[in-house]
Amino acid sequence: MNTTYHPDAAPTVFSFCFIGVIVLIALAVNIIYVIAFCKIFGKAGYHWALGLLMLVPIANFIMPLVLGFGQWPIYRELEAYRQGRSAPSQPGAPPQG
Repeated sequence: MNTTYHPDAAPTVFSFCFIGVIVLIALAVNIIYVIAFCKIFGKAGYHWALGLLMLVPIANFIMPLVLGFGQWPIYRELEAYRQGRSAPSQPGAPPQG
């Protein structure tokens, strides 16, 4: 077995370690990003799992537009409450009252 030192080996090991650290940081940032969007969707009145769509390439561009420009279910329920009728239990169900 040849145990001589090769000067080219150290930069290679450093490169793999550096790439591994970058991948771990990117993974942590993406997890925090998805958790934040899950919370945002839940508070807006949508199902929290829509936040997982932020991992899908085209959906991660469209879903913030839906949040920004769409009417949130929570506001529909609030409007129904203000008008004195109970809010529909299912999205798209006819109003009760």
